Amino acid sequence: MSYLALARKYRPRTFADVLGQGHVVRALSHALAEDKLHPAILLTGTRGVGKTTLARIVAKGLNCEEGVRSEGCGICSACKEVDEGRFVDLMEIDAASNTGVDNVRDLIDNAQYAPVRGRYKVYLIDEVHMLSKSAFNALLKTLEEPPPHVKFILATTDPQKLLVTVLSRCLQFNLKRLPQALIRERLTAVIDAEGLQAEPEAVAEIARAADGSMRDGLSLLDQAIAFSGGEALQREAMEEMLGAVGRRSLLELLAALAEDEREQIFALLQGLETRAPDYAALLSDLASFLQKLSLIQIFGKADEETEVELKGLAEQLAPEDVQLYYQITISSRRDLPWAPDSRAAFEMAVMRMLAFQPEGSGGGARPRAARSGASQARPAAESAEVGWAATVDALGVQGMTRQLAMHCVVRAQDATRMELVLDPQHGHLLTDERRGELETALHARGQKLNLHIDGQSEPPPEQLTPAQQAEQARQQRQLDAERSIENDPIVLQMKQLFGASVRPGSVRPLDS
Repeated sequence: MSYLALARKYRPRTFADVLGQGHVVRALSHALAEDKLHPAILLTGTRGVGKTTLARIVAKGLNCEEGVRSEGCGICSACKEVDEGRFVDLMEIDAASNTGVDNVRDLIDNAQYAPVRGRYKVYLIDEVHMLSKSAFNALLKTLEEPPPHVKFILATTDPQKLLVTVLSRCLQFNLKRLPQALIRERLTAVIDAEGLQAEPEAVAEIARAADGSMRDGLSLLDQAIAFSGGEALQREAMEEMLGAVGRRSLLELLAALAEDEREQIFALLQGLETRAPDYAALLSDLASFLQKLSLIQIFGKADEETEVELKGLAEQLAPEDVQLYYQITISSRRDLPWAPDSRAAFEMAVMRMLAFQPEGSGGGARPRAARSGASQARPAAESAEVGWAATVDALGVQGMTRQLAMHCVVRAQDATRMELVLDPQHGHLLTDERRGELETALHARGQKLNLHIDGQSEPPPEQLTPAQQAEQARQQRQLDAERSIENDPIVLQMKQLFGASVRPGSVRPLDS
């Protein structure tokens, strides 16, 4: 007997087996139970989240020999034939291969005839957005007024490409990307059912690579079983198979950055090269790590698995460094097409992290020698700067009230009171009404504080207001953009060949 792929073997047969799509399951099962299913349904969502599976379950509910019901019985000949993909009244059409108007006209002509075996003819048109415009136009009238014995189920990964006239004739359901935790639980259950062994970390690597798709997760599990040759699935082997060999190294790299261990950083970069990783994917993983580090630092939590991995790093790295490293990482990811190669882009990102530091009161970079590996050794003023800037963003205040907050720094805070100092140059922003709006916004976030704003004193010289921080960041982005243009190989060639120059003031960052 030929081997059955896990994605097919463990395809859900009932609504109860469909994971992560409860909002769609509930609506479809209620409609079937009352035999009031809309004649045209559109299922949207990324690959492998259950569009075809749901269509087949609906076909069973419509054509079960026990009668129209929310769940097919699963044991009658009609239900079995649907499960086996040979039910004559369920027509699965790949629109990517049948894009023309003639194909659709054949479908429409056949739709007029009564079902052969069941109560309803069910047409499942997959990747429906691939149909030509003329094919869509031919289908419109039938979608609006189909024969009473016909149901259309359209599926697409790209609903934006569908004509509005098609969307208006369909009842639309958007299927969600599946969380990593849900995919991990399902893969663990399948591994147990298959009598296999696997390290939890190995299963987590597969679930992460599945990128929200259960089908991709099961297909990767098939690949992992073959890769491991019948042995227990191990994290190192999965990282090698998935090209994610550098993930663990990224954590070590961030720890080394926190301690300014340059010899270790160099050794890690050399070690990565010997394992031939996907450097573009590494930059994406690094950005993801930094984003989750920031969540832990600001809100005290992230997803459970990430907290375990990153909690120590969150205490080692200063919040402002995490923010800077994130900006460097995503800028480097964006600049990949202009780098000599992906390795150079990744290594330059790391070297920028070593070279650049948030500016202090003197306007220059903080010396590395003054940095400790523990966040509590950093000046309290710097933590307060970053904390207040993040709070302003989280408060959601707008207009002049936000401007007031952006030009303040925190002077003192305890369990009942927060004291801000307003930059005197912006004293006109301070009114009782705006102070009250800020206080109310703090209360709404659970900070029951009495807010006092000093509009007469100068802010401490070692602290920057959120507005000043934003301006420094803008200036840094401008400098980075100008350097990037000046060092661009094509620009350098133009200068050399034609004596060209970059017009002052003509360069702007992409995000400006």
